[in-house]
Amino acid sequence: MSHQHDHSCGGDCTCGCSHHHEEPKNKVLKLTIDDGSVLECEVIGTFDYDDKDYIVLLPKGEEDAFIYGYREEGEEIELRKIEEDAEFEAATEYFLSLIEE
Repeated sequence: MSHQHDHSCGGDCTCGCSHHHEEPKNKVLKLTIDDGSVLECEVIGTFDYDDKDYIVLLPKGEEDAFIYGYREEGEEIELRKIEEDAEFEAATEYFLSLIEE
């Protein structure tokens, strides 16, 4: 799964995608998972859906990405695990529709 944009449009893009232009290309986050191990994940993209912000992370060396809700607090990114199956499925379908365009 890959969704990257390299625009120099100053945020006035008309590509039809709901991505955030300020997201640096190939930003890497360290994600601590339930068993305590740490995964380095590339930020594939961010998007807005149903008035919520989502982030797509791809662990290095993996083919399957993770989708989380997120919020930025200054330089920090706070991830929100998507608990409801319906929300996760809707956000995933929306993201997939973005990358198919």
